[in-house]
Amino acid sequence: MTLKLGLPKGSLESATIDLMRRAGFLITVAERSYFPAIDDPEIRCMLVRAQEMARYVEDGALDCGLTGHDWVVENEASVHAVCDLVYAKQSFGAVRWVLAVPEASAVRTPADLEGKIIATELVGVTRRWLAERGVSAKVEFSWGATEAKLPELADAIVEVTETGSSLRANKLRVVETVLESTTQFIANVDAWQNPEKRRPIEDIALLLQGAIAALDKVGLMLNVRVEDLDAVLAVLPALRNPTISHLSDKDWLAVNTILEERVVRRIIPRLKEAGAEGIVEFPLNKIVM
Repeated sequence: MTLKLGLPKGSLESATIDLMRRAGFLITVAERSYFPAIDDPEIRCMLVRAQEMARYVEDGALDCGLTGHDWVVENEASVHAVCDLVYAKQSFGAVRWVLAVPEASAVRTPADLEGKIIATELVGVTRRWLAERGVSAKVEFSWGATEAKLPELADAIVEVTETGSSLRANKLRVVETVLESTTQFIANVDAWQNPEKRRPIEDIALLLQGAIAALDKVGLMLNVRVEDLDAVLAVLPALRNPTISHLSDKDWLAVNTILEERVVRRIIPRLKEAGAEGIVEFPLNKIVM
């Protein structure tokens, strides 16, 4: 049985294909093709806009796919959320949809937008969010370059941001956060209930989560004399439980651990000073707990 897997086309495409590679799947995208090749004969891939993914998964055109939680909510799609994958095109973190206005705007709260115009790609979520707050405003769909619509074409926008740098560059001020979102691996409800499809979906989820867990980590192995072990362990970050094993020479031990990549450059010289030898740093593709 072939599993139909949807991959997001657009801003998340390259990050997703790289994540799939780390998870163990080699995906090749041919120019102008919406059906990437994958080195697994039991999976068929299709590139779909993240905005449409949840709808196709809900309808069963795809068994599963990766998309933002925001687009699941926007489409009010009935799908099974297999797992959250906290990555995005830049920061591998959550994104926010924010209500923003020009810095000089008199708008300070959502209530100040009564009767005003709001431009956004997230129309359904924005309308429901305003309705919950008793605000009646005109919400218009924006095809892109939403920031440029202020202030001539709209009074406010609801736009997605990871770092806020684009908003600041356009001299915009955030009024409130409308929705926080991460990438989700979602499945068609019927496919999730089918054991033959659920098993590979769960396998993919496990491997993707392992790849996410390894994104900012590296492995470190070293040798140390027994009498220097305590000094070496004192250099390693707290709350770590390295694997320690004896070498053929009873006076020496091997130490293996996993660390955040950013701290390794600081501790390798200290490990050497503490008596460690044969220090090797190596990259990780997956960490499965």
